[in-house]
Amino acid sequence: MHLKEIRKAHNNIKDIINKTPLLYSPIFSAINNCSLYMKCENLQITGAYKIRGALNKIRTLSEEEKSKGVVCSSAGNHAQGVAYAAKLLGVNSTIVMPKNTPYLKVQSTKEFGGNVVLHGNCYDDAFLKAKFIESQNNSVFIHPFNDINVIYGQGTIALEIFEEIENIDVILCPIGGGGLISGISVAAKELNPNIKIIGVQAEGANAMEQSFKYNNIVCLNSVNTIADGIAVKCPGELTFSIIKDYVDDIVTVSDKEIAESFLILCEKHKILAEASGAASLAALKKLNLSGKKVVSIISGGNIDMLTISSLISDGLVERGRLFCFSVELPDTPGQLQEISKILSELNANVVQLEHNQFKASNRLKNVLLEVTVETNGIEHIELIKLTLNENGFKIIQMY
Repeated sequence: MHLKEIRKAHNNIKDIINKTPLLYSPIFSAINNCSLYMKCENLQITGAYKIRGALNKIRTLSEEEKSKGVVCSSAGNHAQGVAYAAKLLGVNSTIVMPKNTPYLKVQSTKEFGGNVVLHGNCYDDAFLKAKFIESQNNSVFIHPFNDINVIYGQGTIALEIFEEIENIDVILCPIGGGGLISGISVAAKELNPNIKIIGVQAEGANAMEQSFKYNNIVCLNSVNTIADGIAVKCPGELTFSIIKDYVDDIVTVSDKEIAESFLILCEKHKILAEASGAASLAALKKLNLSGKKVVSIISGGNIDMLTISSLISDGLVERGRLFCFSVELPDTPGQLQEISKILSELNANVVQLEHNQFKASNRLKNVLLEVTVETNGIEHIELIKLTLNENGFKIIQMY
């Protein structure tokens, strides 16, 4: 039943959306001893998969409903999808976004024609505001995940995957409210009942993982993750009912693990994803997928420059490519030179250095040196620490 509706959704949107590439990843395959393919929805129109569900939903509205305009709440990608689809179809749109939404997503939503209202600190706050606007203006609310026509639109991704690859063992999919994985799972399970569908959530926003575990909807008091696109406090009832029947497991990943996967994706594939988009790749290490044919959904690529910088830095630290330490030294000539000599001999490139007397515990006799160096991995860092210690320098690792 679901597959028929998803095929209908695909026919409903195929004239607009991109059929995004499905790319084989030698690096992630090697790291995890599997055959890993990436479904790159970061290369979709508006930079994320959300246009699929938004366009399908708005195209199913009656002319009377369209004349009333649409309203939605979103951390960014659904906002852009609704704004783009609405403008394309000549429908007025009001988009409520959390105040902490990245600048790029806010600006892009405005450029796509949406009337942006900033409200609250997370998706759920924006949702309440959007529902208020709906009641005040008699607009049509376009839910980002808890709507069957939105879900069917997202499920068209599974059709594209199966057109290109047969005998897939596992699909890894990020989860916020659950619309994406709901659509993909119902389509994929009808096409191949033996396939495993595994959801991925951020540790700091794991409402669906908790709900799945306890077989009852669990809402969080707050969310805290760099993956703003999947930072949802409360799952949808519709998506939860689908997920508990069609999804095999849900795992969580840390922000550090997301940052590491983001760095590999950028460095090795020259592909830019947002943090939530890289979450499915971060889950690979949490699972035993040896010998399996796996598809990871790269759900979006809408990310601002400041967040890119932060994610790269975190990823470098996580992979042992940046090492920062402090050491208190006697305030006598030659101490800094000795440290520099050791680092040079070990091929550790100094990228930042602070020599500050006022930070030392004994300001009259000592100075505190803080050094950040570029390194070649965890083993290189351990060698630097050992060598400094052997030469009498008692260092404190900052990161």
